[in-house]
Amino acid sequence: MVDAAVLGHRIRHFRTAAELTLDALGERIGLAGSQLSLIENGHREPKLSHLQAIADVLGVTSAQLLDPEPPTERSRLELDLQRLQESPSYRRLGLPTVRPTRSMSDEHLRALVGLHRELDRRAREAIATPEQARRDATALRLAMREQDNSLPELDELAEEQLRAVGYEGGSLTHRTVSEMAARLGFELVYVTDLPHSTRSVTDLETGRIYLPPASIPGGHGLRSMALQALAHRLLGHHEPRDYREFLQQRLEINYFAAATLMPRSRAVEYLSRAKRERNLAVEDFRDAFGVTHETAAMRFTNLATTHLDLRVHFLRVAEDGALSRVYENDGMPIPVDASGHAEGQVVCRKFAARSAFERTSRTTEFYQYTDTPAGTFWCSTQIGAGTEGEFSISFGVPFDDAKYFRGAQTAFRQVSTCPDERCCALPDDALANRWRHKSWASARMHQHTLAPLPSGTYPGVDDAELYEFLERHAPAL
Repeated sequence: MVDAAVLGHRIRHFRTAAELTLDALGERIGLAGSQLSLIENGHREPKLSHLQAIADVLGVTSAQLLDPEPPTERSRLELDLQRLQESPSYRRLGLPTVRPTRSMSDEHLRALVGLHRELDRRAREAIATPEQARRDATALRLAMREQDNSLPELDELAEEQLRAVGYEGGSLTHRTVSEMAARLGFELVYVTDLPHSTRSVTDLETGRIYLPPASIPGGHGLRSMALQALAHRLLGHHEPRDYREFLQQRLEINYFAAATLMPRSRAVEYLSRAKRERNLAVEDFRDAFGVTHETAAMRFTNLATTHLDLRVHFLRVAEDGALSRVYENDGMPIPVDASGHAEGQVVCRKFAARSAFERTSRTTEFYQYTDTPAGTFWCSTQIGAGTEGEFSISFGVPFDDAKYFRGAQTAFRQVSTCPDERCCALPDDALANRWRHKSWASARMHQHTLAPLPSGTYPGVDDAELYEFLERHAPAL
C-alpha cells in the first residue's frame, strides 16, 4: 500500500532533480500543473497511467516512485511534521498548522518535529489510563456487535492472500505462512531474546519478522503471530495515534489471522453442513482447521450471524470469574459496570463459564442450559490453561437454537438471577453469621488495578528495550 504523501515527495524529488517545473512535467504527461501539485502534496493519488508517464519522463522506474521511504532526510522531517500536526492532541489546541518552506532550515524543522513528538508523547501518557482503556474497549465492542462481529473485507483479503500462495485447503502449515511472508518481502526469524513486552517485532528496514522459537503446543500461536505481523503491513497500519486506534488495529490483525487460518469459504461450508446435520461443535471446528479452541470459538462468532443466521455469545473467563474477553449479540446478560464496560467484571457463578471449573474431568466440552432474566441460553464450555492460570472458553446460543449443536440434550441446568446480588454475590446467611468478624483474608491485588497502561509508541511496549533489540539483530551493512 502506498502512502500518498511519501509518493508526492518522491515525485517532487525526481522532478526537481530533472530540473522540470510542475507545468513542464504536466505538459509532457497531459496533466495540468495544478493537478500535479495536488499529487505532489499528497492530496490526490495519480492514476497508474499517469504514474508510469511521470516515471518515463523523469527517467526512473515506477518502483522507484512507489518506494515507501521518503527520498531525503529533509522529506522525512517534513512528512513527520505534517503527520504530527494532524494528530488529535495538536488539533485540540486550536493552533495554526506550520507549513515547511524552502527558507526554513533543517535545524528549525528538526526542533519543531522534536517539540511535536514530545507533545504527542505526553498526550499518549495522559490518555493511557485504565479509565480511557475501558471506554475505548467498550465503544469498540459495541461497534462490532452492530456489525455482527463480521469484517467481510478482511475475510476477502485473507482468501486473496491464500490464493496467491496456492493454498488448496486443510490446516494452514508453517511453510505456507512463510511463503505468504516471502511474497510480501518478509522473512520469519525465530529468536530467543524478544523484548519482554512484545509478541513479535517487525524490522521494516530489513524485512524481518522476529518471533519466539516456540509457542503453545502445536505451533498455533506462531502461525497466528506471524499472520498478525503481516496484517499490519497488508492493512497499511501506522503508529497508533491513541489507544482506541491501537485497539482497532489489534482487533483487525487478530481477525485477519483467524480468517487466514480458517478461511471464510471453507469454514462456512463446514459449519453449514454441521448445522444441517444438527451437529455443530466448537471442538470439531477447532480440529478441522488445526487451531486453538479459543480461535475456533471466536471465529465462529465472525460467521454465525451473517452466514448461519445464528445469534451467539462468547466468553473468556478466568478461574476467579473475571471476564477477559466477551462478545454477544443474542441477549445473554453479561455483567457490565456503570459505563457499560464488561472486561474485568465478574461473571455469575451459575453460568457455564464458571460451573465448568467445578468438574473433575476437564478434557472435554461441558454443556449447560442457564435460565436468566433475559431467557434461557445453552452453552458449550472448555477449560484451558495459560501463563496466568486456568480459564474457560464458552460459546452459546439462545434456547431455540441449541438444537443445532451437539450437547443440546444435556440435562444440566442452572438458574441465574444476576444482577440481583442474592443470586450469587451475597453469602449464605448462616455462613455469614458464623464467620463474620471471625475471619480475615489478605486480598490479592492485581498490579494493573492502579497502574496506568504503559505509554510507549505502541501501548504496552518498552521503546528502549524494543530499539535495543532491533539494533542487536540488525545485519551488518
